[in-house]
Amino acid sequence: MKLTYYPGCSLHSTAYEYHASTCAVFQALGVELEELADWNCCGATSAHATNHYLSLALPLRNLILAERAGHDIVVPCAACYNALKTADHQIRQHDASAAQVNASLRESLGAAYAAAVNVRHPLEILSRQDMLRAIRAKAVRPLTGLKVVAYYGCLLSRPKDSVAFDNPDHPQSMDKILAALGAEVRRWSYKTDCCGAGLTLPQAAVVEALAGKLAAAAARAGAQAIVAACSMCMMNLDTRQEKAPRQIPVFYFTELMGASFNLPEVKSWLARHIIDPAHLLSLGGH
Repeated sequence: MKLTYYPGCSLHSTAYEYHASTCAVFQALGVELEELADWNCCGATSAHATNHYLSLALPLRNLILAERAGHDIVVPCAACYNALKTADHQIRQHDASAAQVNASLRESLGAAYAAAVNVRHPLEILSRQDMLRAIRAKAVRPLTGLKVVAYYGCLLSRPKDSVAFDNPDHPQSMDKILAALGAEVRRWSYKTDCCGAGLTLPQAAVVEALAGKLAAAAARAGAQAIVAACSMCMMNLDTRQEKAPRQIPVFYFTELMGASFNLPEVKSWLARHIIDPAHLLSLGGH
């Protein structure tokens, strides 16, 4: 299987460990990721609120490039996924505004988006039955005894009609992957609650309150760690738990896959975390 890979801005900077772990586990599973050539920022998180044209033109340009590459496009960052998936949905639904932007791109780029590729999140791909079987076979270091909660955030499940690939209120894709790795996935009611998203700098107090609430809920559920699938969620939960009664380490789900696959790069990924999670995997500290 070959997929076009869109990292977005954060995975080449603050969320580099998500980029590295995603590429590593897909390679381990025999899936080829080819990074989209000449990709641009998708507009997250401000374009939708500041410039309607750019909120569509930026993701549509990436989708046009993906069509030229000829493969479905996989997008790990939930904000980027939401932006590209929304633009794709609007074109498929013949939204007049999106069609107008698309026509303008034909004039400037020589091509418009024809909705000939699918926008995928890694969770959607890796939770398929064939991939779950492959994950179980690769899990040479099962995560037995590790108690976790799966945190999807709000951008992978909303709006449900245009974005969600899983149950928007009670998603299970990450739960299935973590269970395949041998982890004990605890039940909780905060899977799709908002972490504060892009408010981490302009409204830090709001994000601290939300991160603290999520950490406390994870602790009540008996979890040792929160597992995320979004670079923005990871950043907020990893850096804004100062006022939480107990700090809960946070992993990207791809990092736990790499640990269970016994990949050698895992320590370098975890060394980038603020709340040290390495002791939970018997890997030692930073």
